[in-house]
Amino acid sequence: MSAQSVLGKQWISGSFRQWGLPERLGLDERNVLDEPLVITGVGLITSLGSDCKSVWDAIRQGRSGVRPLMGINGIPDGMLLAATVELERISARSLKVLHLCDIAAGEALHDAGLSGDQVDRSNMGCWVSACMPDDRGMLDPEAATLADRDSNIKWYDQFMPHVAHSHVMQKYRLFGPNMSHSTACASGLIEILSATRALRDGQCDAALVGSGEAVSRMLAAGFHRMGVLAYDEAPEQACRPFDSQRSGFVLGEGAAMFVVERLTHALKRGARIYAQIDSCRCLSEAHHITGLDEKASTLTRLIRDTLTEAGLEPRDVGYVNAHGTATEQNDKVEMRGICNVFGDDTSSYCVSATKSMHGHLLNAAGCVELAITTLAMRDGFAPPTINLTNPDPECRFDGVPLVGRDKQFRHALKLSLAFGGHLVSVCLTRWNDSRTGFAYPSPRSLSSAQAA
Repeated sequence: MSAQSVLGKQWISGSFRQWGLPERLGLDERNVLDEPLVITGVGLITSLGSDCKSVWDAIRQGRSGVRPLMGINGIPDGMLLAATVELERISARSLKVLHLCDIAAGEALHDAGLSGDQVDRSNMGCWVSACMPDDRGMLDPEAATLADRDSNIKWYDQFMPHVAHSHVMQKYRLFGPNMSHSTACASGLIEILSATRALRDGQCDAALVGSGEAVSRMLAAGFHRMGVLAYDEAPEQACRPFDSQRSGFVLGEGAAMFVVERLTHALKRGARIYAQIDSCRCLSEAHHITGLDEKASTLTRLIRDTLTEAGLEPRDVGYVNAHGTATEQNDKVEMRGICNVFGDDTSSYCVSATKSMHGHLLNAAGCVELAITTLAMRDGFAPPTINLTNPDPECRFDGVPLVGRDKQFRHALKLSLAFGGHLVSVCLTRWNDSRTGFAYPSPRSLSSAQAA
């Protein structure tokens, strides 16, 4: 064993003893690659706000970011809805998704205390999922000449699906392992899964992980033709997950990024921890490119496998953030899968579908909703499913209808169900420690505050 390895093990052993980690977490000091992986930074931008705080404040209030989408060829203005992000000082010929990912990545790194040269970037990985292509600039009839188009937008930004990944990796000079997946709306959680495997394999000590999405004309026209987009004269009421009157989803824009680290790496630099990533699992339905098995057998197995890997029983999970697209098939399959595992005891857990507020961010949906789940765990607050006024008979769980509420939960599950049969789940545990994370107030301090 090299001197560096010996010193590393000595430091890790000392750190474990300092924080009491073997006793608290059941870790074997010899199996350092099995140590917990933790989230230490979160960045978020959606139609609801330009950072974590503003987005989370809007989610807590149950606000909707849905509005009419204009300028889609072949679709009359006002007849298409989307939860778009308004950015200032952005060139019309610059890819919007790159700016969205920039904002989220910068916030995540700053939140984690890594905005300067405070980490070995030669050993920091980068996972950012693919995004949908954008035809602006290449097919824009308003661009007078080919030279004009070429001078204003990079040709490789237009059709290379990993452009956001390359942009983030280069901007922040992350030289560790990297990957960009394209697995439809499971892509965000697939990046989390891939990053955690690399961290466990010892390929890196920390990683920047996330995804972004912007609504292009081709994307909007394609889903409009598919007939899965919801419309309502009151746009904020259009998306109705788990409701018997649901009619589809609305497109969304935004990005979410995380800093994920080995626990010892986080503790060594004094990082503040949000949550531990207990388990990431994926399965394939092998059923249909856009359809799902209505028996929900694969989803049921996925949830059970995820909990088993995390060492949890269904009764341990207090909150599920559903994929919740508000399409007929997705909702039915997800309701059945969740109830198959967690049962009908609505007092023990709750489920919400936040797409009702920020729309469906496609490739970025999983990460955006995982960020919301992380903030929900931090604050002990279950986000609402707005517009859930008449639950589907198969919605036998507590869907947190209309208004969110205080609910402290230690374990949470995030689900993604994607075209192509990609099913992914991530299980988180709240890091309830006053020295290294966000501790809930003790009952004594709560009583004192109420008395004051």
